[in-house]
Amino acid sequence: MKKRIVLWTGLAAAVVVSNAATGWVQLLAGDPKTIPSTASGPESPAAKRAARAEALLQAGIKQGENKDFSGAAHSFRQVLDLNVNPANKLAWYNLGVIAQHGNRTADARAAYDHALKIDPNFESALYNKALLIESSHTDQAIAILRHIVGADPKAATAHLHLGQALAKKGRDEEAEDAFGLAVRADPSLLQHVPEEFRDSASAALTATQVGTTE
Repeated sequence: MKKRIVLWTGLAAAVVVSNAATGWVQLLAGDPKTIPSTASGPESPAAKRAARAEALLQAGIKQGENKDFSGAAHSFRQVLDLNVNPANKLAWYNLGVIAQHGNRTADARAAYDHALKIDPNFESALYNKALLIESSHTDQAIAILRHIVGADPKAATAHLHLGQALAKKGRDEEAEDAFGLAVRADPSLLQHVPEEFRDSASAALTATQVGTTE
């Protein structure tokens, strides 16, 4: 499967993990609802920093959409200089996505780890880190993916990659279960299930479909 990078501007990480086909989760921007309102009077210095961080996150997203990843990285590093959360978490995450896109795996992993130090349950960063280390540190990737599907049982692509990682370790029965859960959550993923597991995954999907019509 070819991994891909796409752009997104919301905060529903769990939803993205469920629906982002088989590639990385996208660049993230903040939620405008979290920007302090100025309706009641002048902004405090902290509110100004938060608004500036949000504006830089949005600028970085726009630069990323235009394939200006160098400019986007500069914007996200400016966010870090402001030292505002949750903007810092998202800036580190986005720097990880850009590094992963550029095949700078060590930089990507370091950036995701920074984001996860701020929020250990940040699903988008967990998911992308798991994909990043799936080949080199398979056991760790399995642990991360199990954490994700434990928090979100409908995270279809996380189940898919969990199945792939388990298959690499020769844990075929567990892999079969993971692939079955993946296609139950998203039937379109059946085409991405390895051929040797496709019949069992298809059977799991059929059983689910029959159960819902009874």
